[in-house]
Amino acid sequence: MHNLIPYLVVVFIYLAVAIDFWRVVKTPEKNLTLHQAMIALGLALHGWLLFSNLFSASSLNLGLFWALSAILWLTVLIYWVVNLKHSLYSLQAFVLPLAAVFAFLPVISQQNYYVATQGASLLLIHVSIALVAYSLFTFATLHAVLMTIAERSLHQKKSLIQLPDFPPLLVMEKLLFRVITIGFVLLTLTLVSGVFFSEQLFGKAAQFSHKTIFSIASWLIYGWLLFGHYQYGWRGKKAIKLTLIGFVLLMLAYVGSKLILQVILGRV
Repeated sequence: MHNLIPYLVVVFIYLAVAIDFWRVVKTPEKNLTLHQAMIALGLALHGWLLFSNLFSASSLNLGLFWALSAILWLTVLIYWVVNLKHSLYSLQAFVLPLAAVFAFLPVISQQNYYVATQGASLLLIHVSIALVAYSLFTFATLHAVLMTIAERSLHQKKSLIQLPDFPPLLVMEKLLFRVITIGFVLLTLTLVSGVFFSEQLFGKAAQFSHKTIFSIASWLIYGWLLFGHYQYGWRGKKAIKLTLIGFVLLMLAYVGSKLILQVILGRV
């Protein structure tokens, strides 16, 4: 049974910052330093919970909810680091409530799926690269949503969500493609290592499953987006649309397969 207190503290920190952001929505820069410090505290505690439960001396916990929690932790971390240079504090209104939910999910699920890692350094590298790639694309997707809201605000269109000043759209777009480019490189490494080293990673040859199909489809979408952007200058709504499609396919590949295997069928 998990000790609930540290999980509740993480949830409280994430939600408190998000709520305070909305409370001071017109002048968020007033509490920006405090927000950054609180998020850093939440990240430290959340990271400690992940490290102590994901890794052991000879095994790795590949439970779905732990993996989702790790992805959101990395997403918040990316946001926190990027925010040191770019004023993207609006993103916390979206990502922190999600992070709070996923940080608490492992408490609800008592299922753990341990894989032996002794002498399997390749598996650790593969999983680490995959988690970072998924986190970058999660960040990119949230960022794309913010760009849509910012664009509507720029054209004075009504939106269900009203947020304060954004950085210039060109700055946001430049950051979006930087993140997608890095994520694409890491996703490529994940797919290549999964195909060519499947025997060493998972103890069986690579199989052509729905997970493989969705993963390759997502990779093709992101690759096509980057090619179109750098070759033909694709941007704006087209770039945002392809970003969202690629993310949906990626989540179907990973979360969909893990949900069926672990939650529904009760196996890895």
